[in-house]
Amino acid sequence: QVQLVESGGGLVQAGGSLTLSCATSGRTVSNYAMGWFRQAPGKEREFVSFIHWNGNTYYTDSVKGRFTISRDNAKNTVYLQMNSLKPEDTAVYYCATSGRGFGLTYERGYDYWGQGTQVTVSS
Repeated sequence: QVQLVESGGGLVQAGGSLTLSCATSGRTVSNYAMGWFRQAPGKEREFVSFIHWNGNTYYTDSVKGRFTISRDNAKNTVYLQMNSLKPEDTAVYYCATSGRGFGLTYERGYDYWGQGTQVTVSS
């Protein structure tokens, strides 16, 4: 059974940093694409970033240069380092894994999801 558990969310001031973790079991992160999505209050869930099994990474435009996705194969964990945070980054952040390996900027590209972790950025 595949399980993803996010952690690392919290309250931070604008300009601050947080690192989110996604501990994964039942699937080896280095063999699958892993993604991060977020959902702000009253909005639909949106794509943030993915890291492919081959190590390629991709980011939505609004976080390029500020967020970095990475993985630790030994810990089977994926991270999202978030710097220069803005109030508009406030959302519940979700980790997901893709058995398909394509369509990775869309929710339908992923088959397992974590429960989410809240990130709140104050102005």
